Amino acid sequence: MALPDFTIGIEEEYQIIDPESRELTSYVQDFLDQGQIVLKDQIKPELLQSQVEVGSKICHTIGEAREELIRLRRHVHELAESNGLQFAAASTHPFSNWAEQEVTPLERYRKHQEQMADVARRMLIFGMHVHIGIEDKDLMIDIMDQSRYFLPHLLALSTSSPFWAGRDTGLKSYRSIVFEALPRSGPPPAFESWADHTRFVDTLVKTRSIEDATRIWWDIRPHPVFPTLEYRVCDICTRVDEAICLAALIQAIVAKLMLLRESNQRWRRYRHHLIEENKWRAVRYGIEGKLIDFGKQAEVSMRQLGVELLGFVDEVLDPLDLRKEVEYVHTILENGTSADRQLATYEETGDLKAVVDRVVGETRENVG
Repeated sequence: MALPDFTIGIEEEYQIIDPESRELTSYVQDFLDQGQIVLKDQIKPELLQSQVEVGSKICHTIGEAREELIRLRRHVHELAESNGLQFAAASTHPFSNWAEQEVTPLERYRKHQEQMADVARRMLIFGMHVHIGIEDKDLMIDIMDQSRYFLPHLLALSTSSPFWAGRDTGLKSYRSIVFEALPRSGPPPAFESWADHTRFVDTLVKTRSIEDATRIWWDIRPHPVFPTLEYRVCDICTRVDEAICLAALIQAIVAKLMLLRESNQRWRRYRHHLIEENKWRAVRYGIEGKLIDFGKQAEVSMRQLGVELLGFVDEVLDPLDLRKEVEYVHTILENGTSADRQLATYEETGDLKAVVDRVVGETRENVG
């Protein structure tokens, strides 16, 4: 059967860095004032003034998504350079301290702090969100439910946050640890239908637990406004090629799961805490570790699982023209993620500033 378009959107959150100290710098308002001249609503503030978020236009192919991401990174690079600054794509800064960051003076962030206190103030983390367009709400919920199994695999392939406040944390994705201090985060619960999901959200709203669905921060969620399934589990990828690989892999997983559904098949539903167990392994070890194959009830290396995942999605790669981008997984498995490269740089130099320099350089690769 012909596959739907499955449009793609990518959001990335960048660090704004002082090139001399290599510290994060609170400069976002100046970025917004200047950047919106070109990027308009594609550049936005985040909770902290040292963060800036960009969002792509709706893309119909992975090639369009690559062009969009390169364009956005190029503009942010030019914007930073014109202000004597740098920008970087990694999910934590190696040594800047969250307590020293200035909060963006907007009402939504004031309320966020008021509700979450230091849990919100510690959110000095940077992510990448991939949106896949799905118009059918019940299909969206079914794909979300089945996708939960693959969240640890996606995280392992994207890790970029081994350091926190000047320390080697021993983890490949410390961002995940910081983020999961928020309520309504982590892998989502299972839902039977869109109506089931709606009842859940309505209960939280009616009991004044949340104002609206934007206060649900699961690793994957139906977007509260747009007809997209939003994958939020990934660390931000430092290199463009890595980011596009993960976006393409997510699109391929969605397409494969839809084909299974059309054939009256589905990926087996596993217990929430088993998925959490695999996520912890991805957080701790990234691609160097082992995840659990729940069917076999055995540990399997993430490198082997990465290859098996490529086999799982193979039949949709050519129809969606994703093969080149998805098969970049082999390069990630061979050469490591951003977290692996950051740790290697620190081991070689003993200097966290050198780690910042490497991340800044890799963020600009192939951007022009």
